[in-house]
Amino acid sequence: MRTLRIGNASGFYGDRRSAVREMLTGGELDVLTGDYLAELTMLILGRDQLKDPSLGYARTFLSQMEECLGLALDRRVRIVTNAGGLNPAGLARALRTLAATLGLDATVAHVEGDDVRDRFPGALTANAYLGAWGIAEGLAAGADIVITGRVTDASLVVGPAAAHFGWARDDWDALAGATVAGHALECGTQTTGGNYAFFTELPALRHPGFPVAEVHADGSAVITKHPGTDGAVTVDTVRAQLLYEITGPRYAGPDVTTRFDTIALEQAGPDRVLVSGVRGEPPPDTVKVAVTSLGGYRNEALFVLTGLDVDAKAGLIRMQLDLPDARWTLARTDHPDADVQEEASALLRCVVRGGDPKTVGRAFSSRVVELALASVPGFHLASLPGEAVPYGDYHAESLPASEITQVLVLPDATRREVQPAPVGSGAVAEDHAASRAPIATTTVPEPPEAGSTEPGPAADRAPDRPTRRVPLGTLIGARSGDKGGAVTLGVWVRDPRAWPWLTTTLTSDRLRTLLPETAAHDVTRHLLPNLHAVLFVIDGLLGSGVAEGVRFDPQGKAVGEWLRSRLVDIPEDLLKRDPATRDSPRPGPDGDPTSPTRPSRTGPTHDR
Repeated sequence: MRTLRIGNASGFYGDRRSAVREMLTGGELDVLTGDYLAELTMLILGRDQLKDPSLGYARTFLSQMEECLGLALDRRVRIVTNAGGLNPAGLARALRTLAATLGLDATVAHVEGDDVRDRFPGALTANAYLGAWGIAEGLAAGADIVITGRVTDASLVVGPAAAHFGWARDDWDALAGATVAGHALECGTQTTGGNYAFFTELPALRHPGFPVAEVHADGSAVITKHPGTDGAVTVDTVRAQLLYEITGPRYAGPDVTTRFDTIALEQAGPDRVLVSGVRGEPPPDTVKVAVTSLGGYRNEALFVLTGLDVDAKAGLIRMQLDLPDARWTLARTDHPDADVQEEASALLRCVVRGGDPKTVGRAFSSRVVELALASVPGFHLASLPGEAVPYGDYHAESLPASEITQVLVLPDATRREVQPAPVGSGAVAEDHAASRAPIATTTVPEPPEAGSTEPGPAADRAPDRPTRRVPLGTLIGARSGDKGGAVTLGVWVRDPRAWPWLTTTLTSDRLRTLLPETAAHDVTRHLLPNLHAVLFVIDGLLGSGVAEGVRFDPQGKAVGEWLRSRLVDIPEDLLKRDPATRDSPRPGPDGDPTSPTRPSRTGPTHDR
């Protein structure tokens, strides 16, 4: 069957509003997806629904459809989105009303079954992560648009691919391949150069294009973008996204467990990366549930401390406010003998939380402002503290998969229960897959267990090997993010010669040394040799998650860049990068990127 072209137009609730039109007009597509949901988004939608029960969905999607629904129908591009949030039925109704108002004939289906609030008393939201089969059946039934609530992000790609190619529920390798393609697309422009460690090497990033996956019948895919758009698609930009917010070599979902230790990446041309070789196993017999609740109220003040005696100034302010339960952080952004006043200043941040909005709000703000003439010399604030704002609590639970019922609701209100994926052993899965060509059935190596990935002494640490003390980011790329209260941190090298050095040098203990704030936390390390990457999971660094907002960087997005900035001793020979490994296009003399070279393909061997 012909290749299925799936594009993405949203990586989060608040992403580029014009992306839907850009994707529909920029090139050929069969399906356009939009990912609007995240842990914090569910809390935001839950608060919306408290004010108005008819809400609970991503309203920006509706405004995008007001502008572009006719264009999508004219071009026969089908739309799949999780913008339904907590109320997919409500968004589907609103979309049908919009279509009628515009004089358009649009068939809209939606998927229900993720809302399990009744199982978690006191929760503001509780949503099970559904899979792709409701989407697949909706498209097979002729829907132009399928609206979902909380499905896994990758399901937005897996569902259309399964419907198009007629995959069975136990075609594990094909489903796993599509899951990887979905993971590459789900965060939008993060795959085309956005938030990329080596961004200075890329062509124009003023307006990076959104990604496209050309999915094949065996589940392999080429990740690309529309021609003429900014940014780049390289092995490295794709690899960076694949390492984002995963917690180990086995990526468990409701449809398939995807083996990230089997992914092979290959530069197949300018802005074209082939993703192949992915192996899949049956999904677990439990389903993840994202639970949020209202935790209370928070407020904060940011004091600017300039010049001398910064520690003493911070101490005086803390003593004057006398807030034993407050969270204080002092960022020493000041420089001695600074030519610019801002560079002579440090930042003292005070965060307060509590159950009474008046105490945390106006009362706290008044106490801060009253210090204006009675505290440290040079006293001033980065901004005035305001009213208290609610904060939330997020945590992940699980329920037996057998207790979750996914329901497809067709435009005529017909309700169809969706058969889930089977669960079972890996051996059973391989037997099923073996009967369906062209799904590959080669033996999948076991990923290294967390406890066995810390190395002993190695030649790469030999004291007579010449080294130079430079920022770690001179050699490595990194991308980090949040998974509940944990930070996930993917680190990779572009030059295969540096892979042994990375694995023997960047241990969990060394990470704690380089990032002292992680020292009190459990750190788990996984190796992904096929991606020349090391993955760390740092438990509890974000408290109970972004909804609580306990850190300056509440989603851990910049932890990777912090690591890259640390000075380490790197062997001189590794700092001279092999030109044959360079897959990132660089601007040419006229500003256009030169064609990338084609690196050798890396298989799923475990070179420890």
